Amino acid sequence: MPVLDERLVPIFEEVLSRNPGETEFHQAVREVLESLGPVVSKHPQYADSAVIRRLCEPERQIIFRVPWVTDSGKIEVNRGFRVEFSSALGPYKGGLRFHPSVYLGIVKFLGFEQIFKNALTGLPIGGGKGGSDFDPKGRTDAEVMRFCQSFMTELYRHIGEYTDVPAGDIGVGGRELGYMFGQYKRITNRYESGTLTGKGLSWGGAQVRTEATGYGTAFFVNEMLRTEQDSLDGKKVVVSGSGNVAIYAIEKVHQLGGIVVACSDSAGYVHDPAGIDLELLKEVKNVQRGRVSDYAVARGNQASFVSDGSIWDVPCDIALPCATQNELDSIGVATLIRNGCCIVAEGANMPVTPDAIRTLADANVRFAPAKAVNAGGVATSALEMQQNASRDTWTFDYTQNRLAEIMRSIHDRCLETADEYGSPGNYVAGANISGFTRVADSMLALGVI
Repeated sequence: MPVLDERLVPIFEEVLSRNPGETEFHQAVREVLESLGPVVSKHPQYADSAVIRRLCEPERQIIFRVPWVTDSGKIEVNRGFRVEFSSALGPYKGGLRFHPSVYLGIVKFLGFEQIFKNALTGLPIGGGKGGSDFDPKGRTDAEVMRFCQSFMTELYRHIGEYTDVPAGDIGVGGRELGYMFGQYKRITNRYESGTLTGKGLSWGGAQVRTEATGYGTAFFVNEMLRTEQDSLDGKKVVVSGSGNVAIYAIEKVHQLGGIVVACSDSAGYVHDPAGIDLELLKEVKNVQRGRVSDYAVARGNQASFVSDGSIWDVPCDIALPCATQNELDSIGVATLIRNGCCIVAEGANMPVTPDAIRTLADANVRFAPAKAVNAGGVATSALEMQQNASRDTWTFDYTQNRLAEIMRSIHDRCLETADEYGSPGNYVAGANISGFTRVADSMLALGVI
């Protein structure tokens, strides 16, 4: 494990003592602190002003009860969260995750990452995150609606276009956002379309927002290859997951000339050597709400489903973990390296374990972190906020071009910052330092906040 700068050790120890048991949050904080030694050496005011300590403490943490009634009349009780981490650059901005694994530590890790991710976009948005331990899988539309309405009945009092702007994440798509926005509008008697992003196109949504996180991931990887006078054309790619991020990463990789040969869900992975049939995958996952095993059945002998292995066993040039946190460990990375993988880029939030990242570095495999790679989603959310504020709509091509420009800018900023602070080619250091300095400078200008 890398040694922290001695000036940052007390900060991390304080995070551990003040946030017991929140292992994902500890991991996210340490990963950022490991990059900041050169920064506090060059700019001691960041340490002297306690700005790093302040950034590790959320501005506000909200936990609330979410009671709702099943179709059979049973009363269920879930827990809701919203962690408003930093508003130094703008209103809190970050998604809502509905999944049984959600607890305060998960939400805080996601919110902490969101601070720096949002800063990297160059847009005026702060960092936050939220969600619930509710599992929408297997629930009827009516049950999901009742849960979302109950969730928003509490959350509405904490959000707004100038305060906190949630979006979707795992388990929260257009259906869930629609139910929540309907309840927000009903309670407030105001059509504040800028209060939620990821909305449907007919009620305030933006072109490309659905595709943005996956598209942005592919754009970023293509920029990584461009620095070596290369491109995605002809590259074999493995994408874990089969949700929104994975599906649209697959789509843009294919459009840029790559071939995605495998994807997965919680039951296993499908290997399709000729390339994933994207329209079939969308039908299975988005319409039928089925599993990748159903995709394999539909493809017949062209694809195989594996339930007892690892998707990282599939040989590839590029690996895009797009499922969930800590899904790619050092064992999976070792297999990728043996099979000749040259790039690993995080489409999901913190999907590669710290040990695996070090293994990649030792093998000189290029690695890019989520806060840079998957920033396209929140960047396009900010573009949606712009359109809502001006009562305007932009075309798909115009918005996609804006997204591509933002991802190129993030990529270049990461490399330039890494060079400036003595870590050439290190996307992790570049992303962490660039995001941190933008937020920290704003905090210093605003006083002790």
